Amino acid sequence: MASARLPRIHDTVQRYLDAGQLAGAVTLVARRGRVAHFEAHGVMDLDAKTPMRKDAIFRIASMSKPVTGVAIAMLIEEGKVRLTDPVSRFIPSFKDTQVAVIKPGYVAPAVPAGQPAPIPDYYSVPATREITVKDLLTHTSGLESGSLGNRLGGRIAPRDVTKTLADQVPNLAKVPLDFQPGSQWTYSLLAGMDTLSRIVEIAAGQTYEQFLKQRLFEPLGMKDTGFFVPADKVSRIAGLYNRTPKGIEKADTPAWLATKTFFSGGGGLWSTAEDYAQFAQMLVNGGELNGTRILGPRTIEYMATNQVGTLYTGAGAGGRAEGLGFGLSMEVVLDNVRANRRTSNGSFGWDGAFGTHFWVDSKEKLIGVLMVQTPGTGVTRDFENAVMQAIVD
Repeated sequence: MASARLPRIHDTVQRYLDAGQLAGAVTLVARRGRVAHFEAHGVMDLDAKTPMRKDAIFRIASMSKPVTGVAIAMLIEEGKVRLTDPVSRFIPSFKDTQVAVIKPGYVAPAVPAGQPAPIPDYYSVPATREITVKDLLTHTSGLESGSLGNRLGGRIAPRDVTKTLADQVPNLAKVPLDFQPGSQWTYSLLAGMDTLSRIVEIAAGQTYEQFLKQRLFEPLGMKDTGFFVPADKVSRIAGLYNRTPKGIEKADTPAWLATKTFFSGGGGLWSTAEDYAQFAQMLVNGGELNGTRILGPRTIEYMATNQVGTLYTGAGAGGRAEGLGFGLSMEVVLDNVRANRRTSNGSFGWDGAFGTHFWVDSKEKLIGVLMVQTPGTGVTRDFENAVMQAIVD
């Protein structure tokens, strides 16, 4: 990578800082196993003007999902879980799921601005088949996969983070699915991956937190990654900000993250850029890091293969799915020209709701990690561009 071009990564982030769209960021790029760029930008807190630290801790939200995908893949390799397994094999309450159908002719009533829309009139029909492990990994299960399912879930199986996965996940089976399993791709914000987290607990015979710590985080040297931040590390948490018409404003950590008992594989992890880079490096290495093998290379290749046919096209995050597919827990670039992406065909990764992003580019033997705590800025694609233009061989 060209040393004269790598500073453009900082320049890219700085433009967002100067425009008041971000408070700070940490960026990390590694190629062929060597760190080419690792930099902290801006501040951790706008009011205190605390400089951003390279070891700042971030709420990685849905970047927890690829971790859950790897956990399930490890158990698949061990023969304890199959992609084709019905969820009911592990959680019997999922045996007879129903699908919600909005009644024909329903017209949503007008509601005052800022008020939630009422739950539409609907009826339920039996699912044509059971949802499977693969359905959950690929967001084709229909479990809390739309506005109706999410609202019904809030009423039928409200999320209580003072409890555990064992307490909560079986209740999700009572929530009607948003569509027949396997018929659509629609993102399951938390419920799908949380259900997979519970399957890990059952198949492995330990809590999801213990499994990740013993089988993934400790072997990879991810010392600052977990479901809550210990008291002696709280000072390293980067501030969370929301975009408003007046600029970015400080936000509180959401209540669904304030837990030490509910180990959400859908969005509950905290991590640092360096820690998550270890995870990404393991993936680009074909499942191994520093002599420790987590997965076999064929498994990584399979995870990074489009698993959903054309379902993701036109239905992906923000409707940006042309040229993209979806593997096991991660988005895959199939045609970078159609997708308007600078990353190589075959590259894969995912984002977090608070602005974090990573990708793995097997063709270039490269990983990129972006840690920010302000959603919706557009810095993700610009970061990828700044990284890829620095490759000169």
